[in-house]
Amino acid sequence: MIQYKTNDEIELIRESSLLVGKTLAEVAKLIKPGIDTIKLDKIAEEFIRDHNAIPGFKGYSGFPNTLCMSVNEQVVHGIPSKKKLKDGDIVSIDCGVVLNGFYGDSAYTFEVGEVKEEVKLLLQRTKESLYKGIEMAITGKRIGDIGYEIQTHTEQFGYSVVRDLVGHGLGRNLHEKPEVPNYGKRGVGVKLKEGMVLAIEPMINLGVKDVIQEKDGWTIRTTDRLPSAHFEHDVAIRSGKAEILSTFKYIEKVINK
Repeated sequence: MIQYKTNDEIELIRESSLLVGKTLAEVAKLIKPGIDTIKLDKIAEEFIRDHNAIPGFKGYSGFPNTLCMSVNEQVVHGIPSKKKLKDGDIVSIDCGVVLNGFYGDSAYTFEVGEVKEEVKLLLQRTKESLYKGIEMAITGKRIGDIGYEIQTHTEQFGYSVVRDLVGHGLGRNLHEKPEVPNYGKRGVGVKLKEGMVLAIEPMINLGVKDVIQEKDGWTIRTTDRLPSAHFEHDVAIRSGKAEILSTFKYIEKVINK
């Protein structure tokens, strides 16, 4: 069942979502070749707890860490480790928090050092597709309209959309109804109504769409080992224009210095 939110509840989700953006910005300050992902994870956990929130992912279905950190061909759910980031890597960082009983959930894919032009373009166009999808997150549209925009924007460049993983509703639970695929047909699927909050999160591969789960039971990677990008915003459905509750502005202030 879809959980519709009051305006007061949407404000609480916004607070959680903004804290995620600030956490990712703290982590962004330290992303460079030679840093290990477990160190970034510890910094994120400390920052979240210092802001009277708790990490939303740690312990969720047994996940061991605060951040999902997925490097290069890893799509999502990568586990932080002592492995160091290298020049030319990309790392998708997905973060969740619980504050005042509500989740925030957002993701951003970062460049490490000097990244190949074709990979930079993958990141740029995946992020563009997120905003194209968000334009459809308004009352009267359907779930398929969001996926259609993401799919058509990215496939025109020869990229592929991951089918096995989707966006979702968000609120008191991290994953609520409805599912939000990043592909679809216009006019198909659940009708969007005021009070719905969605986490929209395109996961776009440079190569084929097929993915596989690693032996750790969590990490999802591309079968052809080509890079994958992931960006995510939390969005409240409104009439006329969607309301983005999360933000990339803190992150981009750090990385565009």
